[in-house]
Amino acid sequence: MSSINTVSNNKMGTMQIPKLIISTSIPLIFSLFVNQMYNLVDSVFVSHINEDALTGISIAAPIQVIMIALGCGLAVGLNARVSKALGEKNQEQAKQAASAAFIMAIASYLIIVILCLLIVEPYFEWQTKGNAVIAQYGISYIRICMLFSFGQMTQWVFDRLLIATGKSTLFLVTLGTASIVNLILDPILIFGYLGFPALGTAGAAIATVTGQIAGGLLGIYLNVKRNKEIPIHFTLHISGKQVVNILKVGIPTAIMQGIMSVMGIIINTILYQFSTTAVAIYGISIKVQNIAQIVVNGMNNGLIPIIAYNYGAKNEKRIKETIRYAFIIAGVVMSIVFITLELIPDKILLLFDASEHMMQIGIPAMRLLSISYFVSSVGIIFAAIYQGLGNGVYSMYLAFIRQVILLIPFLLIGVWMDQLVIVWLAFALAETISIPSGIFFYKRLKKSISKMTQTSHIDFSYAP
Repeated sequence: MSSINTVSNNKMGTMQIPKLIISTSIPLIFSLFVNQMYNLVDSVFVSHINEDALTGISIAAPIQVIMIALGCGLAVGLNARVSKALGEKNQEQAKQAASAAFIMAIASYLIIVILCLLIVEPYFEWQTKGNAVIAQYGISYIRICMLFSFGQMTQWVFDRLLIATGKSTLFLVTLGTASIVNLILDPILIFGYLGFPALGTAGAAIATVTGQIAGGLLGIYLNVKRNKEIPIHFTLHISGKQVVNILKVGIPTAIMQGIMSVMGIIINTILYQFSTTAVAIYGISIKVQNIAQIVVNGMNNGLIPIIAYNYGAKNEKRIKETIRYAFIIAGVVMSIVFITLELIPDKILLLFDASEHMMQIGIPAMRLLSISYFVSSVGIIFAAIYQGLGNGVYSMYLAFIRQVILLIPFLLIGVWMDQLVIVWLAFALAETISIPSGIFFYKRLKKSISKMTQTSHIDFSYAP
């Protein structure tokens, strides 16, 4: 079969939408589950060292978000660009975008190394207010994660090439491999089993980067052997146009992640005023949120190539149908998650060897934060829609509204009132009040979609 026929038969443009969302999302959801589980298990193992170790890696989390910002921005931009090019039946542009992404991934890794050398120690001295024990736990962990992050950058690029062509099951293999390697090595390296020295938080970091390197190498192999729609072509002579196209979607995405990093620092600073235990609980809540929103985040990753492909193919009907089913699925799933988290917050905290003091603070925190998990799924779906339509700026705007403009005032009210409960409630209030903004941005994009399809001479009379 010719490459042209391969592109024209891409399931992104032919399969029934409900089935397409499910078939694209399930492998992503499962792989994210495995991935988030090993992140959760990391924290569970570390919590059994002591609470200071758990607090140390919780304080390290905002720096990890910076790493994710660089990789995720590149990955989302690449995903949207490649899917749109395939929808336009332009395989050469898809190839050029992939080549540009390879060089951009190397540049991202070098930025992470420079940041590691410059900011890690001053950051921990500031955040721990001179607590050398907590700082050492955190520094040992994050320094290894940053210096060996080339595995993570490789995964971001090659996994997204698989997703862009609808080969989500192969993405499952790469991420699943990374997760399994991490899970096996975690207890061995943290606690010193099988003759290995007990390395503590450094052992958790080594397990993480080893898994990422394994997943990245497998991603390269699977793309070369199984992803013929995008021929792998490494070259230093990259297309400036493709770099711009990737950055157009990727930079707003990276900024969104960067906002999360800054907010993580602000939130940890606020919580540290109450207690180090509150910081540890917030670190736990991030892990729980990632698990709770696996379905929505997996579907989010699957929606971007579906919407981008059909945007390139000028198929308004499939775009609208994709959006409608995405919100229905997210609403049903997150209702189940919300009820579950309201019922068993104590069981979740016990996984982290919670003390009586941690339980007293943590149970109401988990119940209030579960409300924000439910409501924030709306913003996550909107972000995928904007990115799939090539308008990452709206995703950035919405993230800024949700996570800065609305959140900070509520957090400060909690500090002013000296009420930790208000701090936990702030997240749900900010997410809820931001929903009208998400609707407003979508309506503006909806008009541009209609104008685009009116010029294609195809009947798109369907409306969801």
